[in-house]
Amino acid sequence: MTPHVEPDPQAGAAVKAADRAHVFHSWSAQGLIDPLAVAGAEGSYFWDYDGNRYLDFTSGLVYTNIGYQHPKVVAAIQEQAGKLATFAPAFAVDVRSEAARLIAERTPGDLNKIFFTNGGAEAVENAVRMARLHTGRTKLLSAYRSYHGATSTAINLTGDPRRWASDTASAGVVHFWAPFLYRSPFYATTEAEESARALQHLEDTIAFEGPQTIAAIILETVPGTAGIMTPPPGYLAGVREICDKYGIVFILDEVMAGFGRTGRWFASEHFDVVPDLMTFAKGVNSGYVPLGGVAISEEIAATFDKRPYPGGLTYSGHPLACAAAVATIQVMEDEKVVEHAAHIGETVLGPGLRELAERHPSVGEVRGLGVFWALDLVRNKETREPLVPYNAAGEANAPMAAFAAEAKKNGLWPFVNMNRTHAVPACNVSEAEAKEGLAALDAALTVADRHTV
Repeated sequence: MTPHVEPDPQAGAAVKAADRAHVFHSWSAQGLIDPLAVAGAEGSYFWDYDGNRYLDFTSGLVYTNIGYQHPKVVAAIQEQAGKLATFAPAFAVDVRSEAARLIAERTPGDLNKIFFTNGGAEAVENAVRMARLHTGRTKLLSAYRSYHGATSTAINLTGDPRRWASDTASAGVVHFWAPFLYRSPFYATTEAEESARALQHLEDTIAFEGPQTIAAIILETVPGTAGIMTPPPGYLAGVREICDKYGIVFILDEVMAGFGRTGRWFASEHFDVVPDLMTFAKGVNSGYVPLGGVAISEEIAATFDKRPYPGGLTYSGHPLACAAAVATIQVMEDEKVVEHAAHIGETVLGPGLRELAERHPSVGEVRGLGVFWALDLVRNKETREPLVPYNAAGEANAPMAAFAAEAKKNGLWPFVNMNRTHAVPACNVSEAEAKEGLAALDAALTVADRHTV
């Protein structure tokens, strides 16, 4: 694939100048960033105005699960715009109903009611509101290694440093340690030990916080930005049992892991666990139009049969977003995208990344499922010292910055967070594209290797 436009550096400079003059970027010191001006994208690639093409191993922000500009989804959005571009959420609209039906058919258990939002953070906000109203309790438990969104409650639920500046310590959130054997907080040496000790820690936390005060426990089924730590066998089932024991609502956050990313429609299928509430967004329509939501169990939905639910959004179930979701789910079915993601993970990405780990001293661990992988980069494989310190910035982050620059030089746009790089291409990435990405990672890791001891 080649760029669909001729290089035009002057146009690119104009785009960047307008951006710098008027766009306020998230998570950034505005004067220290230099955004790439993007001229176009298709499939697994995007390109700039200078004619440089990049294989996107970030899937945008891990949401273009069927790649960029899929013609069937683009056509569905265009058709819906011509038919009914928008309508208020209080009405029954065919495409909204169909999107809800298709999602509910794929969620586990009895999660048959869908509340639509504009994205993942709003989904989390509404899920915890439902849990609090359903239980009459206020406290929420979430893991330290987590990300749940940037809105008020969601950012307080988040475990990573992005929470710190907005943490009021009054949101009713208590954090706990979820399992992560490679950097175990429980001094475990096996997955069984890690699972058992993490569950005991969680139950101890509940005991000291007061079970009768806790409305919900929220977990990313497979944590995403925090490091793609696949939970050990038995852990999620154990959390389910603890929630049932104390009458606590169990929320699984599938915003990033859902819709084929792990090689299943939802990551919960790998663990045979059904939550009370499940949040989704991103891959539901490959991010073509903002959409998220909460899948709700029959018991919690029944709470609001005669009692109004005190929440809503102007654009809940927006017709264009729902049309994109319907088309995306149909594409995923027709093209067997979920099965393909599982195949790529089992036969190309997983083996390829593990082979890189054998050859590169900077790769401490490889973790993942489907097209959802992380390389934990270290200074020393024996001590597992991270390649850069936790939440490093500036000069302290230089080794990761150099790694990322080398990847881009080799035509790969990498996902980099702290001391990790994630391999999260589109779910329909081809075998050839996946191997191209592995080759670029191989070259970039030689730069990381220079910082090992």
